[in-house]
Amino acid sequence: MERIIAYATNIRLADVIDIMVVAVIIYKLMMLIRETRAEQLIKGIIALLLMAAVTNWLNLYTMKWIINTTLVYGMLSLLIVFQPELRRALEYIGRSNFLTKPLVEIKGEKVDKITEEVIAAVASLARQKIGALIVIERSTGLNEILESGTKLDADISSELLVNIFIPNTPLHDGAVILRGDKIRAAGCFLPLTENQSLSKELGTRHRAALGVSERSDAMALVVSEETGAISIAESGKINRYIDDETLRIILQGVFATDDTGLFSLWRGRDAKDTERP
Repeated sequence: MERIIAYATNIRLADVIDIMVVAVIIYKLMMLIRETRAEQLIKGIIALLLMAAVTNWLNLYTMKWIINTTLVYGMLSLLIVFQPELRRALEYIGRSNFLTKPLVEIKGEKVDKITEEVIAAVASLARQKIGALIVIERSTGLNEILESGTKLDADISSELLVNIFIPNTPLHDGAVILRGDKIRAAGCFLPLTENQSLSKELGTRHRAALGVSERSDAMALVVSEETGAISIAESGKINRYIDDETLRIILQGVFATDDTGLFSLWRGRDAKDTERP
């Protein structure tokens, strides 16, 4: 008990901060690898480490050599195996609000206008049970995906969005990419999610929406061709059966300019400096 009290009295504020930072990092890593191939690989590594401890305790020299050799060379291959997860982690850090800014800023009445145009299009598609996939680009650029489709650079309008997804038209089979107040491209191909635990009810559109949301900070709107239900995919998660009012609130938050980032603060300081005599 005296030893515990001695340790407790010697804890510094820096130690508490250190523990909290490590705990947050571990938690974020667990969230990144949850329901991915990396989760199964982590379980396999833990099993190997437990086997290594048991074989060392029982002095099983042959098994000990095999496991140790596997661990040594296995660590080198982990960089290759975990490449998608490492990229996701780095992209997650790069998408921090303090390091990024919107590619296109929309302010004032434009936000409401664009929001209503998108809602009108999605509602019309849902009533007609026409499948649709609309991706809203945010801080992470989607130029690689844009190049897979047909570039439009047209103003956002409900009529154009509905016409793009009409069956048997040239651009209906693919995703529409929105950047700011423009429809940048249509007929784009998206990466599919690698999540193996998804419901069998989710089709290719939903899996593509999840895939792009896993690899970027984009938000994807999906209209189901079978049910007409509206879904939203963001940060690798999907919410289904979204109503118009909820969609309006979400879209206004997405299209509105976020002035909390480091770049926004820097621009605000520059603006103040220029106002000084």
